[in-house]
Amino acid sequence: MNAHRKSAIIVGVLFIIGTAAGVISAILTAPIVGASDYLSKISANSGQVMAGAFSILIMALSLAMIPAVLFPIFKKRNEALAIGYVIFRGALETSITIGSVVCFFALIALSQKYTGAAVPGASSMQALGAVINGVHASLTASLEVVFPIGALMLYFVLYKSRLVPRWLSGWGLIAAVLYLIEGTVHVFGTELAVLFAPMILQEMVMAVWLIVKGFNPSAIAETP
Repeated sequence: MNAHRKSAIIVGVLFIIGTAAGVISAILTAPIVGASDYLSKISANSGQVMAGAFSILIMALSLAMIPAVLFPIFKKRNEALAIGYVIFRGALETSITIGSVVCFFALIALSQKYTGAAVPGASSMQALGAVINGVHASLTASLEVVFPIGALMLYFVLYKSRLVPRWLSGWGLIAAVLYLIEGTVHVFGTELAVLFAPMILQEMVMAVWLIVKGFNPSAIAETP
């Protein structure tokens, strides 16, 4: 098995791990953190929120490895976009995601001191919790813009180089644009979560393709 085949398998596995971890984290944390009495719910379900936070961390670390694995291949085709992909997915996206994890840990610590709205000091704890929750929401919204920009770089290089079939990389470009639209409108307070679906599905299809088929041998042979 040559180096390019190994790289394709690694990238495919990392996509699956990252996406699965992200979905698990959303399932575990969204109903709790999004509740009106979230401090009480976090206190009662701290283990679940902690598991969701670690799932986010797994997602961040696995997805951050993808540009590192692809960089030797991408830099021979478009070095500027290869570096940009490392910056957006490897650095910015990872930093934002780790910030979200820190917010979850802070909310867990705060919730353990919160015993109810009727006790002294509860209002200040609620205010602090609102600030932390607001920071987390802002980080999530910014990630919905940073992520698709990195994805556009990824799929543009894949499309131009024909490392994967163009129907697959073209699907990725369209899905990234839709994702960016959702992220942009979310900044202004509107959510169109349905626009995430094409990207989630595309990444899973591409992951399986890379594991089973690998990169296009003829495109590899034409490496500049």
